[in-house]
Parts: sequence; structure tokens; C-alpha cells
Amino acid sequence: MAAIESRDYTLEELFQDFYVVKAYQREYVWEEKQVLELLEDVYEPFLDNKSGTDWECFIGSIIVCKSQELYELIDGQQRMTTAYLILCAVRDFLQKLNPNEPVGKLEEFITSYFVEQNGNEKFKERIELQYDEESRNVLEKIAKKQNFEDISDNSSVQRIKNAYQVALTFLKDEFTEDEAAIQQVKLFFARFIKNVRVVRVETKSMSHALKVFATINNRGVGLDAVDLLKNLMFIQIKDKDFEKLKNKWKEMLKILYKSNENPIRFLRYFIISKYDSERIREDKIYEWFDKNKEKCGYEDKPFEFIDSLLKSAKAFANFKEGNDMFGKMNRYLVNISYLSTSQHFVLLLAAQHLSREMFTELCKHIENFLFIYIITQARSSKLEILFVEWASKLRQINDKQSLDKFITEEIRTEKQKLCEKFLLAFRQLNEDSVRKKIMQYILAKLTQYIDELAYGEIEAHTYLKNYINKNVEIEHILPQNHEVVKSLFNKPEQIYKKYVKYLGNLTLIEKSINTSIKNKPFEFKKNAYQKSKFLITKSIAERVNIGINTAIDRAVKDLTIFDEWNSDSIECRQEMLAQLAKKVWDIS
Repeated sequence: MAAIESRDYTLEELFQDFYVVKAYQREYVWEEKQVLELLEDVYEPFLDNKSGTDWECFIGSIIVCKSQELYELIDGQQRMTTAYLILCAVRDFLQKLNPNEPVGKLEEFITSYFVEQNGNEKFKERIELQYDEESRNVLEKIAKKQNFEDISDNSSVQRIKNAYQVALTFLKDEFTEDEAAIQQVKLFFARFIKNVRVVRVETKSMSHALKVFATINNRGVGLDAVDLLKNLMFIQIKDKDFEKLKNKWKEMLKILYKSNENPIRFLRYFIISKYDSERIREDKIYEWFDKNKEKCGYEDKPFEFIDSLLKSAKAFANFKEGNDMFGKMNRYLVNISYLSTSQHFVLLLAAQHLSREMFTELCKHIENFLFIYIITQARSSKLEILFVEWASKLRQINDKQSLDKFITEEIRTEKQKLCEKFLLAFRQLNEDSVRKKIMQYILAKLTQYIDELAYGEIEAHTYLKNYINKNVEIEHILPQNHEVVKSLFNKPEQIYKKYVKYLGNLTLIEKSINTSIKNKPFEFKKNAYQKSKFLITKSIAERVNIGINTAIDRAVKDLTIFDEWNSDSIECRQEMLAQLAKKVWDIS
């Protein structure tokens, strides 16, 4: 067969074959709403034309992979299971109306004889659920008209029972419960199997199934797609071990979903961080794992492999929260969150074996490098290639000496290449150059740097949340409502187009202070700036003097003081902040 074959089938044609829903699949999750929608989608056109000569009802697609004489349902088990339960309900309703009513052909769509590889015949259900024993049993008992009330309920069993009861109730409500209704029910049954159509996509391998699934669902990130990988990795595992592995896999997924993370994307980070791999696209993940069984060891040492995955997932979740792999807050990872980037996770996962001190040092340099890359608008594709190389080198680092060497030879070297672009970017930086979140980050880092030089690394200055919060605002020294000061500015025609938005015209200030000085001239604002706790703002209009050669004096010595606020003042402060930025992000 071709790699992928597809055509539309009626339910009558589909249920000539046998289907299995494997253990890696999601359980049955349809509620009453979805079951009724499917029934009504068929019933409404049926009422208009019971002969069914000019209508069809398309209910979606399914993806299957043939295994011997069975079709493994990769996607679409919810609608297939529901259609199967509706067939059971129609059969049982007909026989309730007339116990002698012949339903032999209908029965064949529910259960039939299956020829095994050895030639023996086996009587079985058209759909077999393997994801848990209770779900398999309840569907089997419904199919065989046996009492199923004694089966202990889990969420899947409850929904299967409920779907069957919803279908029965629907039939009772729409058709009278007497023998006169039998022909109408049989007509509905005929339309259900002959006019309801499904596109069946058949693939020759699980790898192709994943690609098709990702395309049809336009996401490639759902539980089913991820669990296809689980099936690939652990397909050879014995039943008793599979349950343990499945639980660990579920734990990993729970961690990732709680972190609002795409599991497929995480697996991509995991591959690059742990193995010598080139750049890899998300839609190639399944293929990569299929080709690298020995490198990953998931067949020979499945528990070792899943433990490694689980450990990395836990570390990854911590990184997203701004914590290190030990769950302790890492100021540099918190800072990176303001940059809205994710490529660095590859490096963090590759370095999770480092000591806490070494990891923190690495994070500081990663933050600086990421920001420099963003502000200079360097190509992100090049960054990914670089991080693949760095991940490989980070895995080999085990001591501070080798880490220092890596930082010097790799990170500092790449930063140096961008030094001129960095300085130019800051000389031209304005509010239109970057998103507001990035501008807040820039102003916070500049402000924090001066405060830490003056006061040391105390909690009040260590974390950017002290500078980026609802009580701190971006102050425009030359007001945004510039009409009130236009007559006082030396280049009034360029106020809004240029000077108001310049970085040199911006500073952080407490909201309580800013409220009282909005749209006021510089002469009025000068006194208010002196009340700010932020030294970089306090120093705009007055030299801060605390003793002789104190840490505070040294921290503010390069900050320019302004007696007036004009275009020259803004340009001067812009250059001052550009030079300060080189120190803040450690680039020279």
C-alpha cells in the first residue's frame, strides 16, 4: 500500500472490520452533549427525508494503522466508540419493542467471527478497548447484551454506560414504544449505517500516523500524539512493567500540562539537551526516536529512560517557574521570563547536572546573552544552531574551571561579536523599538544595577519584581501630553516623533510620586525625583552624596545631573544609559 491511503466510508462499510484501541490511548471522554449532537446530526435530515436519497452526514475522520487483520485506532476512537454504542442501543431498543424482531445483520456490525493468523475462528466485538480492563469489560458486556451494572465505575466506564443510556433514551423519546414504531426505527438504523460517512485514513506505520494526526488536528500536541510516542518506546514491554511505565509517563505529562507546556516541544528540548543531535523539528520527533532506539536505550533500559525523562520534566517545570532544578528561586531565570523566549531551555536541561552555584553562574550569562541577541535583532535560527552546539559542550562540564572556560570561549566570544550592534541599538532605543514588557525589563535592569552597586545584593534589590509591579511606573520626563511644555522645549516640532519616546526620556518612579507630577514641566518634577528610592531617578536632577567615597557615591558617580530638560539633555542621557547598559549586560 501507499504510505497513506484515505477514502470515505459509510458506517456499514467501516463496521465490516475490527478495531482495537490500544493501552496508550486516551480513555473514553465523550459526555451526553457530544453523544446527542451526533444523534441529532443524523436524526434531523432523517426526518426530512427518511429514504435518504439526497443527503449524507459526515462526522469526521479516523486514523488507523493495520496490524495483522485488526485496525489500530490512532485517532477517532471517541466517535467510533459512540457510533458502536448507538448500534448497540438500536439493537436493544428494537428487541424491546419486539423480542422476536430479527436483528441478525445488525448484530454483525457489533460482534462477528474473526479469523486468527492460525486459521482459527474467534467470536469478538468490532471494537476492543485496551486502555483499561473495566472499560473493555463494560463495552464487551453491552455488545453481548449482558448485565454490566456490576462493573466497578471509573470515569471512562461511567461515560460509556452513560453514552449507551443517552442513545437508548433518545430512541425512546423520538419513537413511540410500540410495534408500529419498529419500521421507523429500522429506517433510522438504515440511514445511520448507509448515510453517515467517515473518512478513514490508513497509514502503513505509526510514524506516518503521527504525521497525519498532527496535520488533521492542526496541533500535533495533544495527548494522543504524545502517547503514540509512548507506544513506540514501550511496545515491547511486558504487561506488568507497562503499567508502571504508563504511570510514570502520566506523571511526566501531568507535570508538563500543569506548567502549560507542549509535551512534544519538551521532548524536542530533551533530545537536543541530552543527545548529540542536530536541529530537529517537532513533526520529526517520532521519526527521531524510532531511528535512535540504541542511543536512547528505551527498549533495553526502559525504566532508566523514563526516569531520565521524568527528571528532566521536573527540572523543566522548575525552570519555567523561575527556579533551579532544586526548586530554589533563580533570579536570572525569573529575569529571562520577561524576555518571552524559550530556546534557552535546551541549555538549562543540558546543564541540570551542575552544582547550584555553577548553574546560577551559567544562568546569569545566558540571561545577558539572550537579551543582547534580542535587542540586536540577531537571527533566531542562528541562535538555535548555536545552542545545539553549546548543549553538547555543557553536558561535558563537571567543574568550575571547565564552566569558566566555556563562558569565556563560547558565550563571551559570541557577545563580543554583537558589541557594536548592541551599543547602536541602545543609542537609538525608544518605546517603538521594543514591546512594553521589554522596555520595563530594560529600565528595571538599569535601575537595579545602580541600586545593587550602592546597597549590595539585598532582597529589596535582587529581584526585578521590586522594579516591575503595579506600584512602579514608567515616567516620561518630557511629558507624553507635551502640549503643556511645548513652548519650553527647544525642538518642539520633534517632541512626539522623537524625544518623548527616547530611552533617555524614560525612568522608573513610584506610582505614588508619578501621580502628582504627570504632565508637569521639568522644574516642577525635579523635587519629586529626589523623593524616589531609585538612585538612577533620584540622580536626574541632584547629585546623591552620602559621605566620602561610599558605595553609594561610587555607584552614582557616572550618572549625569541635569539642570534643564531639552533635546541635548535627552540625547546626553541616552548615551549615558547606553554606556551603562554595556556594564549591566556585561558586554564590551
